[in-house]
Amino acid sequence: MASGAPQQSSQMADETPGFLDTFFRDFPAPLSPESPLPWKAPGPVLSQEEVEGELAELALSFLNSRNAPPPLASSLAHEAVSQLLQMDLSEFRKLPRQEEEDNEEEEKEKAPVTLLDAKGLARSFFNRLWEVCSQWQKQVPLTTRAPQRQWLVSIHAIRNTRRKMEDRHVCLPTFNQLFGLSDSVDHAYFAVFDGHGGVDAARYAAVHVHANTARQPELLTDPARALREAFRHTDEMFLGKAKREDEKERIEALGGFVSHMDCWRVNGTLAVSRAIGDVFQKPYVSGEADAASRELTGSEDYLLLACDGFFDVVPHQEVAGLVQSHLVRQQGSGLHVAEDLVAAARERGSHDNITVMIVFFRDPRDLLEGGARGAGDSQADGRSCDLPSDLSEPENNTPQRS
Repeated sequence: MASGAPQQSSQMADETPGFLDTFFRDFPAPLSPESPLPWKAPGPVLSQEEVEGELAELALSFLNSRNAPPPLASSLAHEAVSQLLQMDLSEFRKLPRQEEEDNEEEEKEKAPVTLLDAKGLARSFFNRLWEVCSQWQKQVPLTTRAPQRQWLVSIHAIRNTRRKMEDRHVCLPTFNQLFGLSDSVDHAYFAVFDGHGGVDAARYAAVHVHANTARQPELLTDPARALREAFRHTDEMFLGKAKREDEKERIEALGGFVSHMDCWRVNGTLAVSRAIGDVFQKPYVSGEADAASRELTGSEDYLLLACDGFFDVVPHQEVAGLVQSHLVRQQGSGLHVAEDLVAAARERGSHDNITVMIVFFRDPRDLLEGGARGAGDSQADGRSCDLPSDLSEPENNTPQRS
């Protein structure tokens, strides 16, 4: 999570009419029961608590693919989701799948889970989005035009030599708009999720962690606690590298073990000690996030988020030098710095998926004025903030200014 003072932007007001005109040219009427869905339903069924995150992701992906201004996309998604959640969703309810006989007694002891037909919800949700767009074509609510901070973000992600891309990332400068937050803090959310043994948990986290964070009452006063609780709850929802000494001690105190087999692994298998999912490794692999909150002073240059495909081969103390070298070559343009960092990791022998995201807190051109001050030393002046993280599809290069 990051925050900053709002700044006035006219992007949404300038681009909204043209976007809505194009939308209604392509979708002149709501979907009929026979009309094909313009998006893929998020699986066969959804639980009640998955609806907000999944439908918000569905709307954002769809609207962003149609080049909607990010503030508009998030505001439309929020309004459509909010209206749908106020509806009676009983018509979409589905009975749980019949379990095997030897599990029947165990299932009876569990709290009932309401499952909803995802395809039916997706169709109804599109029509709700259509209605909101129709209303806003006449008059966009003033509350959606609130000023917001402008963020420059450079992102690059590659599958590399792995068979599948299991990383996911989220870049959400319009966090407040997506969740209808009207407090004085202009929240933004940036994340990298490194999947292992499949993409399912990474994808799930990329959809639900920020949605669960937005629901936490401590978000404004204790963001670290809010984030920890969001991770914990997301892990619970999904369940329906262990090199640090404190993590090793925690695991061994629970009766597990940490061994070195090409790298440090929990119980001889996983190279992470905290993760969403991995039900058979609980409690040794914890679903509780190792979260911290830091107040920005205004002197910070950027935030770097990356997966272990990057940090396994590029030491933290070399990052500032790599970034500075890129900015010198590009005369202060930071749009493609993530691409350069990914290339550096590949050149150093990384075969893993690689995702790098850099969120600039200051104009990259201003960073050149300091010259080599801090280059090659991430601790110099305390200006570089490199935070590894153990949204958003593979093989992309998406510099963004929003």
